[in-house]
Amino acid sequence: MKIIVCVKQVPDTNEVKIDPKTGTLIREGVPSIMNNDDANALEAALKIKDAEPSTHITMVTMGPPQADVMLREGLAMGADEAVLVSDRLVAGSDTWATSNCISAAIKKIGDYDLILAGRQAIDGDTAQVGPQIAEKLGLPQVTYVEDLEIEGDKLTVKRALEDGYEMIEVKLPCLLTAIKELNEPRYMSVPGIFSAYKKDITVWGAADLELSADIVGLDASPTNVYRSFTPEPKGKGKMIDGDTPAELVSGLLSELKAKHLV
Repeated sequence: MKIIVCVKQVPDTNEVKIDPKTGTLIREGVPSIMNNDDANALEAALKIKDAEPSTHITMVTMGPPQADVMLREGLAMGADEAVLVSDRLVAGSDTWATSNCISAAIKKIGDYDLILAGRQAIDGDTAQVGPQIAEKLGLPQVTYVEDLEIEGDKLTVKRALEDGYEMIEVKLPCLLTAIKELNEPRYMSVPGIFSAYKKDITVWGAADLELSADIVGLDASPTNVYRSFTPEPKGKGKMIDGDTPAELVSGLLSELKAKHLV
């Protein structure tokens, strides 16, 4: 089986700060990581490879040259090869333009049975790129996957809903988007790390994929982020002490009266 995994390098959200003047993310000095849901997608591919050693896994991403580090981490986990699409022309792409770029890269890679991606990226939270790639490749898709089983040329997929789940059967080739409940991503192995840094990563520019400025990049993007901001922190709460419901109610009323709220 040949699997393509779409991954993205994102800022570590525990470290992200917002510029109060511009409302944009401050990325300087912020560590980058593989997007969490994408790591679950990669782990799903690796589990398939564990069961079928002949499986070949190719990671693909769009990003700056430093995304090479993230791809090597994926190779160290067990992926076979990686493709990086890096070009100033694609910078600033929204989800529509990004899916144009990634789907073009997947077409160039060709010959795949399954495409896996994360549900959404933690720096955008749109959950749009995976489904858009499927549409542009003319593939069936199942999103929010929390379990899957392979039987020949078809998959049985458990899809998470807000109030339950769906069991869906889909034929290969197809595209699935993973959520964190699907698995627990493995760590890089020491032999894998040594092997990963000896491998060549394929780098393609816009010209290699025959991409033009009318379908990728900031100017071609039909949507843009108007403003990002950090919500004001809430005031510190106060615990009401009491051993019985009556004492708790009495304490609460006393606090409310003190603040002239009742």
